[in-house]
Amino acid sequence: MPLPESPSSSTIGTDDSVIAVILAAGVGKRFKSDQPKVLSLFRGRPLVHWVIDTARQAGIGRIILVIGHLGEMIQAACSESQVEFAWQHERLGTGHALLQTEPMLKDIKGDVLVLLGDAPCIERRTILELIAVHRSSKAAATVLTAEVPDPSGYGRIVRRPDGTLDRIAEHRDADESTRRIREISSGMICFQTPLIFPVLHRLTNRNKQGEYYLTDAIGLLRADQHVVIAHQAKDWREVLGVNSPEELAALEKGDTG
Repeated sequence: MPLPESPSSSTIGTDDSVIAVILAAGVGKRFKSDQPKVLSLFRGRPLVHWVIDTARQAGIGRIILVIGHLGEMIQAACSESQVEFAWQHERLGTGHALLQTEPMLKDIKGDVLVLLGDAPCIERRTILELIAVHRSSKAAATVLTAEVPDPSGYGRIVRRPDGTLDRIAEHRDADESTRRIREISSGMICFQTPLIFPVLHRLTNRNKQGEYYLTDAIGLLRADQHVVIAHQAKDWREVLGVNSPEELAALEKGDTG
């Protein structure tokens, strides 16, 4: 799998109708580090820098990082990246994290693309494909998925009998049958901006983690009769997140299963 292109690579024209929101507020408890997880080095550069650069290479002009734990360190590390910051002072889940950008995006009519600060291998072509499929389908939300050898820990893509996307079931809340599904949500989702914030306000934290899941927005949008679709990445390794030093080391070596 090729790595994301370096910052010196040529970019396409800037698409001001898409705003990238990179979720970077996680603690990363398994790292047991005195710095945020997204600043851990991957091939010599912080994880989050790879994501920022790939979004830029995809032509996205406006990028917002949602920060929280040791956020000042992330601000300092990204001070030359021309990004904006939104603070998540309470760690209440990914849905709550995106909600923190509402004051900045409430009047935006285009799309918001949610990316993850700890998933450095996402490629420009995959971002462009996701946006193109989202727009051509006139979808309210388009989820980037992947079929992985070991889906443990990831949200599962639950489809209806006709193959269309129904909902995303987080691992901890899924039954055994659902956990056998190998198609997972990457956590990267493209939303129509005017539709997502009203839905975020309707999220509940009635789940085993007591969090407001962004993935629950898919089921709510579907229940509101909006189009929600899934787009599968060609290479599942692109969507892998880093949750421990061991996973980071495996990603460095290219040993991902």
